[in-house]
Amino acid sequence: MSNRSTVLIKATLLKGWPLPSPEGSKGKDDRGRVVVIAGSPQVPGAALLAGEAALRSGAGKLQLGVPAQVASALALALPEAKVMPLPTTNAGGCRPTPALELACSYADSILIGPGMDDTPTLRRLISRIAGHAKCTVVADAGAIAAFDQTQTFSATPILTPHAGEMASLINANLEEVQARPDEVAIQLAVRAGIIVVLKGPRTWIADPDGRLWRHDGGCHGLGTSGSGDVLCGIIAGLVARGAEPVQAAVWGVYLHGRAGESLARSIGSLGLLARELPIEVPAILDSLAPPQG
Repeated sequence: MSNRSTVLIKATLLKGWPLPSPEGSKGKDDRGRVVVIAGSPQVPGAALLAGEAALRSGAGKLQLGVPAQVASALALALPEAKVMPLPTTNAGGCRPTPALELACSYADSILIGPGMDDTPTLRRLISRIAGHAKCTVVADAGAIAAFDQTQTFSATPILTPHAGEMASLINANLEEVQARPDEVAIQLAVRAGIIVVLKGPRTWIADPDGRLWRHDGGCHGLGTSGSGDVLCGIIAGLVARGAEPVQAAVWGVYLHGRAGESLARSIGSLGLLARELPIEVPAILDSLAPPQG
C-alpha cells in the first residue's frame, strides 16, 4: 500500500458533503435525465437493474438503449423508462441510432456497458457516444475494456472495474492489482484523467487530482450477479441529480454498501439478490439528508 493520504468513507463525511437538495425542484426535469445503454440478448436484466438503481437514487428521467430483441420486455418490466430499441449484430452487439445519439446529447449522465461484452461493435458505439455526450459518462463491464483513453469527453468519465477488469485495463496481473489497489487506482486516474472506482470487499475511489477514498463497509452478499450493475446505476443517477462526478462515485459506493448491510440484517449475509438493493436506497438517502427548515 502507498503512503498517500486516504479518506475513509463514512456517514459523517457524506453529511458534510451533501448532495444537491431536491427542495425547490419543480419536477422530474430538475433532477436530471439518465441514459443507460446496457444489456444483451443473453443478459437483458443488467439494463433493468442499472435503470431502476438510477431512479431509486433520485434521478428524474430514465431512457434505456437496449437490444431490439429485448426492448419490449424491458419496457414492460420498467414502465418508468423510455426504451429505445437498438439494432444488433449477429453476436448481439448494439449499434447506435439517431434517437440514441440525440438522447445522449441531452442527457445529464450516461451509463454504458452493464451486461455487454467488449467487442469492436461496443468500441464503435462508445466512440459515437463520446462525440455526442456533454455530460459525465459512467463505464462498466464490457465498456471498461472497450474504453479508449485517447477519446475526448466533455466531462470526467467514471470507470467502475473490479480487480480482474483493472488488471486487463492496465496490462497487469491480478495479484499485482490485489496487492496494491490504491496505487493502481491512483496511477490510472491521474494518467488517464478519469475517476476510478476499483470495486471489491474494500473499494477504492481515485480522481485525476490524486485524491483517494476508501470504503470498508458492505457485506459478503454484495458479491453476487448484478450487484455491480446496481452500483453504477446509483452513481449515474446521482450525477444526473447534479452531484459532481467524484462525489457521485463516493456517495454511490456508500449507498450500495449500506443497502447490502440493510438486506443482510433482514435476509441474511448471503443470498440477497441484486434486484433487492435499489429499493433500500431512498431510505438511506433520507437518513443522510440535512434537516429541513
